[in-house]
Amino acid sequence: MQKKRNLSILVCSIVLAILAHLFFLHEWTQDRYMVGPNDGLQQMVTFKKLMYEQYTSKNFFYSYRYGLGGGIYSQLAYYFSTSFVFILTVAIVFFFQTVRLIEEPDIIFWANAAVFISVCRLALIIFMTTQVFRYMKSNWLAALTGAAVYGLSIIYFRHVAYWEFFADAMLWIPLLVFGVEKIVREARFGWFTVAVAMTLFNNFYFAYINLIFIMIYIAFRLVIRIEDTETNRWKQFKLYVSSGFIGFGMSAMSFIPAVYGFLNNHRPPYNKPIGIVDFTDNILFTSPVIIVPTLFLLFLFTYSLYKIPTFRLFALISIVFLLLHFSPLAASVFNGFSAPQYRWEYLLSFTMGGATATGLHHLYKLSKKEIVISSLCVITTYFVFYFSDRTLGIYSLPCIVMLMVMILTLILIFGFIWKRNKSWHLLLQLGVLLTLILIVNVCQYAISVVGDLNQVSKNYLVSNEYNGEEQRKLIQQVKNRESDPFYRIDWKVRSLNNTPIVQDFNGLSVYSSILNKDLLFLYLYDLNIDTGRESVSRYATLGNRANLYSMFQGKYMITKKNKKAHIPYGFKKIEESKHYVLYQNTNVLPFVRTTNQLFSEVDLKNSSVLEREHAMLEGVIVPTVNTVNTQIPNVPSVLNDTTIETVGSSFNNNKLSVTKTKGGLDLVIHQPGLDIKDYYVSFHLESLAPNQGFTLKVNDYKTTRKSNQSIYKTGVDDFTIRVPKSKKIKIRLPKGNYILKDLALYEENYHTLETAQKQDYKTAHIKWVRNKLTITYNNQSSDRYMMLPIPFEKGWEVMINNEKQPFEKVNYAFLGFPIKDGINHITLVYYPPFFRISLVLTIVSTILALFILSYDFKR
Repeated sequence: MQKKRNLSILVCSIVLAILAHLFFLHEWTQDRYMVGPNDGLQQMVTFKKLMYEQYTSKNFFYSYRYGLGGGIYSQLAYYFSTSFVFILTVAIVFFFQTVRLIEEPDIIFWANAAVFISVCRLALIIFMTTQVFRYMKSNWLAALTGAAVYGLSIIYFRHVAYWEFFADAMLWIPLLVFGVEKIVREARFGWFTVAVAMTLFNNFYFAYINLIFIMIYIAFRLVIRIEDTETNRWKQFKLYVSSGFIGFGMSAMSFIPAVYGFLNNHRPPYNKPIGIVDFTDNILFTSPVIIVPTLFLLFLFTYSLYKIPTFRLFALISIVFLLLHFSPLAASVFNGFSAPQYRWEYLLSFTMGGATATGLHHLYKLSKKEIVISSLCVITTYFVFYFSDRTLGIYSLPCIVMLMVMILTLILIFGFIWKRNKSWHLLLQLGVLLTLILIVNVCQYAISVVGDLNQVSKNYLVSNEYNGEEQRKLIQQVKNRESDPFYRIDWKVRSLNNTPIVQDFNGLSVYSSILNKDLLFLYLYDLNIDTGRESVSRYATLGNRANLYSMFQGKYMITKKNKKAHIPYGFKKIEESKHYVLYQNTNVLPFVRTTNQLFSEVDLKNSSVLEREHAMLEGVIVPTVNTVNTQIPNVPSVLNDTTIETVGSSFNNNKLSVTKTKGGLDLVIHQPGLDIKDYYVSFHLESLAPNQGFTLKVNDYKTTRKSNQSIYKTGVDDFTIRVPKSKKIKIRLPKGNYILKDLALYEENYHTLETAQKQDYKTAHIKWVRNKLTITYNNQSSDRYMMLPIPFEKGWEVMINNEKQPFEKVNYAFLGFPIKDGINHITLVYYPPFFRISLVLTIVSTILALFILSYDFKR
C-alpha cells in the first residue's frame, strides 16, 4: 500500500510539474527556450557547455579557455561545477552521446534541455516536499497541495529562467526540515547529516541561505512542541552539532575550494544606505518573486488553526518571512550583508506550503462562522493591496487573474464548509492546484515578455547577434592556420563576454560572478585596462594596447569592418568576410619568457601605466625583490606640450561642466613626434549626477559607466585610454557635471616592444594535458626568472628537475618562478586550493558517518 501511495504521489508530482511548465513547453515547440537573454544565455547554458566539455574530457579543475585561464572547479562552484543536478545531467547526456542518440551537446542543445531539466527538478521538489508534509501528519493529498504551493511558486520559474542554478536550492529545504524532524521526533540524525552535506556540497551561496532558514526553523521548533514524545532539547542540540560537523566534513571537497574561490573574488563593498522597510512590492497581485495564495491567506486569518502546533509553526515562520520580505535590510543579510537581493523567498513559499497542507488536513474542524470571518478578512486584504497600488489597473491581467483566483478559492471553500463531504474537499484541493498552475503559467508569460525570453530562439542562437555562421567560419580559419595551442583571439559578439566559450576558442574576455581577483585588480588598478563598459563581474579585451596583446598571447583580433581605428599597433589584416576582418599580431611574444631583469611593484607604485608595461617587456615585475638590477623605465607626460581647449563646456579647478548635449576637452598636441604611433591619455573622472550613467568617448574609443546608485559600480574612476596618433585628442561626455583630474598624456613608439620581440628566446617544449603543464627549457643565458601568461592562483604547484619550487605572482597577476642554469624540466600541476586536505576530510567524514549510521540503524 505504501509503495502504491508513493508511486501515486510521484505520478502526481510529474503531472503537476508538466502542467506547471505548459507555457514554456509550448515555447519549446516554437524553438524558443526557457532561457533568459542575459545571464541565461551568457552564463547558464554557456557554463553548462564549458563544464560538460571539461568533465567529459576528464578535466575537472582548470581551463585555459575560461577567460585568461582559471580554476573552473572553485570559480564555477557558484554555478554548476559541484551541482548535483548538473552532475546527474552530465552523466545522462554523456550516456546518450556515447550510444549515439545525440550529437555532442552545443549551446542549442543546452537551451533546448532547460525546460525538461526544470520539469524533472520540479517533480522531485514536489515529491520530496509531499513526503515531508506527510511525515508531519498531513494526509497525502493535503501534503501534495502544500508541496505544490512550494514548488509552483513564481520564484522557482523566475530562478530557472534567469539563473537556473538558483532553483536547485529548493531541493534541499524539504530534506533539511525532514532531517530536523527526524532528530526531534526520533533522535535519529542520519537524514540531517546527509541534508547538511548535500546542501554545502551543492552550492556554497545557497547553503548560506538554507542554513539561515534551518536555524530559524530549529529555533521555532525548540519552542513549539508538536508531539509529547519529542527528544529533549539538550540531546537535540548535541545531535544538531555533531551531525552538522559530520555533514560539513562530508562536503569539504566541494565546499572549501568553493568558498576559497568566493573569497579570492573581488567585489567593491556596497556602501550605499540600506532601508529598513520598503512596502512597494504587491505580494497579492504583481510581485515578481512571491504571490501569496488565497487559501494560505484565509488559513492565516483562521484563529482556531493556531491551536494546532504544526500549523502554528509554519504560520508564525511565514508571518516572520512575510515581514522580512518587505525589508531591504533582510534582503541584504540573506545576500551575505551585501546589496539587497530578493532571492530567498522560496523559503517563504515552503512555510506557506506547510501551513496550507496542515490547514487542508484539519479543514473539517473549522466552523462556518470562522470561514465567513476569515473570508471577509481575505477580501478586505485584497482590496487594501489593490487600492494601495497605483500602478495596478482594474482591467490589467494581474488584477483580473488574481481576483478570479480569489473568488474561485472562496467559492470552493464555502462549498466544502456547507456540504462537508469528500467530493467538495477533493474539488477544493483540485481547484487550488489548478489556480496555482494558472498563476505560474501566466507568470511565465510575463517573464517571457518582460524579460525578453521570447527573443531567445533557435534563429537568434545561430545569428550574428550571438553565434553566426560567418563568425564561426572566420574562427575556423584561424584554427586551420595555427599549430600553437596557446594563442588567443580578441573577439566577442557585442557585449557577450563569454563568446569564446560559445564559439570554442581561447579568448580575452569572460563574464562571471566569481573571478580571480588578481586579474580584476590588473584591469581595475594595476594597468587601468578599460573593458568598454563598467562591470564588477567581467573583463574583456586589453584596451587595444599592443604591449599587452603581445605579452598575453593576443595573437589575433576580429572586428567589424567599421572598427579600423580600434586595431592595435602591429596588427595586420590577413582575412576578411562580408562583415568582419581578421588581424594578426606581428609582435606576439613567446608563451614562455625568461629574464634577468627584475622590477619591484613597490618601486613602480608611482609609475605610469605605460612605464609598467615597459617594465614587463624589459623584464618581470615581482612583488618584492632584494636586489634591483634594472632602472625603472621613464616615460614622461607630454601634457605640457599640449593646449587644453574646452568644447561646449567649462573647466575650472578639476570640475568639468558640459553645457552642450556633448562636450568636453580637446588636447591639442603642438609637435607630435615622427616615430610616435600611439598616445596613452590618463585621467580620473567622476560623474556628479546622483543617478545617471554616461558614455565617455576619447576620439573613436567609447566606454560606458554606471550610475552612482548602481549596485554593480566598481568604484574605480581612473582611466588610461590608448589613442592612435592624432593631432588632437577629444574627450567627450554628455551634458552634466564631472570631476576630471590627474590628466596626463604619454607617447608610445613601441621601440621597447619591438626590441623584446626581436630577442633570441630559446625554444621551449610545452605540453599541457588537463591540469598538468610540462615545460622543457634549456637556460643557456643564465636567466633568473621564468614568467608565463597563466593567471596566478593558489592551487598551482611547480616542480623543477623533480624539486618543488616556490612560485609567486609576477606582472601583477601571472605565474612566475626562479629557474636554474642549463636544462629545466618543469612540471606545473593545478588542484583547487586545499583540495587534497578537503578530499581527505570528505573521505574520513563519510566513513565516520557510515559507521555511526550503521550502528544507529542496528540499535
